[in-house]
Amino acid sequence: MVNDMNSSMESVYSTQADTVLLLNNGHMHAPHHHHDMSVCVSPCRCLQEEQQLRPASLPAIPNPFPELCSPAGSPQPPPLSPSLTPPLTPSAKPKCRHVIHTVSDQITRLITTICFQIVKVWSEDGAGKVVEIPADMTARDVCQLLVYKSHCVDDNAWTLVEHHPVLGLERCLEDHELVVQVQASMSSDSKFLFRKNYAKYEFFRNPLNFFPEQMVAWCQESDGSIPPSQLLQNFLNSSSCPEIQGYLHMKEPGRKSWKKLYMFLRRSGLYYSTKGTSKEPRHLQLLSDLEDSNIFTIITGRKLHNAPTDYQFCIKPSKVRSDCKALKMLCAEDEQSRTCWMTAFRLLKYGIVLYQSYNVPQQRKANVLPFSAPVRSVSENSLVAMDFSGQTGRIIDNPVEAQSAALEEGQTWRKRGQRMNVLGSPSPLHPSSLSTVIHRTQVWFHGRIMREEAHKMIIQQGQVDGLFLLRDSQSNPKAFVLTLCHHQKIKHFQILPCEEDGQVFFSLDDGATKFTDLIHLVEFYQLNRGVLPCKLKHPCTAVAL
Repeated sequence: MVNDMNSSMESVYSTQADTVLLLNNGHMHAPHHHHDMSVCVSPCRCLQEEQQLRPASLPAIPNPFPELCSPAGSPQPPPLSPSLTPPLTPSAKPKCRHVIHTVSDQITRLITTICFQIVKVWSEDGAGKVVEIPADMTARDVCQLLVYKSHCVDDNAWTLVEHHPVLGLERCLEDHELVVQVQASMSSDSKFLFRKNYAKYEFFRNPLNFFPEQMVAWCQESDGSIPPSQLLQNFLNSSSCPEIQGYLHMKEPGRKSWKKLYMFLRRSGLYYSTKGTSKEPRHLQLLSDLEDSNIFTIITGRKLHNAPTDYQFCIKPSKVRSDCKALKMLCAEDEQSRTCWMTAFRLLKYGIVLYQSYNVPQQRKANVLPFSAPVRSVSENSLVAMDFSGQTGRIIDNPVEAQSAALEEGQTWRKRGQRMNVLGSPSPLHPSSLSTVIHRTQVWFHGRIMREEAHKMIIQQGQVDGLFLLRDSQSNPKAFVLTLCHHQKIKHFQILPCEEDGQVFFSLDDGATKFTDLIHLVEFYQLNRGVLPCKLKHPCTAVAL
């Protein structure tokens, strides 16, 4: 049996040798057959001979890396790195393929390191989160990532804020801006904030609230008969020339004095007239262009710059990091005119790109699969008053009937709570004590903050109709305050407690409409305006990363 195995292996090896040694530099070689067992080479040796002789049958290909595989005796280049090439013994030959692969792997790691950047984002409570993002990641993508990591409700209102504490400036990044590029133009003390901004695309829904007719020159020429859709179309159309005009206070360079000038905002830049309200080219002086500049809100207050009003904003060149002299400090007469100037600046600079970013959430919503659970958003279109007293539910359209149904539901909830308390409720809290603390878990409740802090939060998150928050009253320890934005003005309404049959209720209208807790009150005014100037739509939220 051993002899049979030897003869079989001999025939296999001889067949391989016949195949390999057919050609060697164009000469025919006759195979040699050996019957001695000691002459039979091992399979590994045959494979090595096969690898050494196989390239001879292929056409010569020039080596793209001759310095890595130079013949013996030629000058060798210095080693790339100790981690790249293993130590070679005198008898060992350089492994070209191994070296090439190692260099390729290090180049790949280097490219990966270059393409990914570390970005730190801060929340309203001072906490920070570090994220590693690619170079082509937009502000919207980073917000989506932070929403996912922080388990927030994605209502398309989250933004990244470019914050410069030394300069006292901040602005919301546009959704299409690349975060890495913006970070490269920021100073070391600047940072990104993660915050909501409900007014980001509100001008697409209510353009007339953002562009008063007296400030749009095109509207004045047409006697104010321009529909809102046509107004926006002219801003988005690159061939049309809309123009914003009006008085602005400009801070004189190097001084704390301000000068009131008549200004014009066009696609080519912001101009001021050197002669009254004249539009003649010889009277117009360019103050700033739009292409290489960004518009910021000034957050340091009017006293620092001796501003004539509280409605300051600033135009900052993109290449300027911390030079205050290059900033164009401006001040408007009221909040509506400041919003008009800043919104028109964005529209004229980016144009149709803003409208495309505005449509992205609607397109994503249309592509949602049928089995995906919708995210509950509180708005006047998603909440309606319902009556389930009959066999089938119905929508209550009459506000008076909705108010009475709400009161009846509150009385039923109170009776049910009292009955459960008598029978032995598993909850350790009495219903009356529960109603005084249950609201503290809501995103719209901010505890004991001052009126100024409430103003600041409303302004930061966009002064749109229905933006609100609740806080503890500073004057009455048992009362609360509803802070609400309407027509870009911030108003405060006191919520007073009232007692009836030993039960504590809360009311906004001196007891005419009573609610068992603040959650019930907020949900009611999200459906009905009541004594408020508008319904509650957007809760002012402070997220913790």
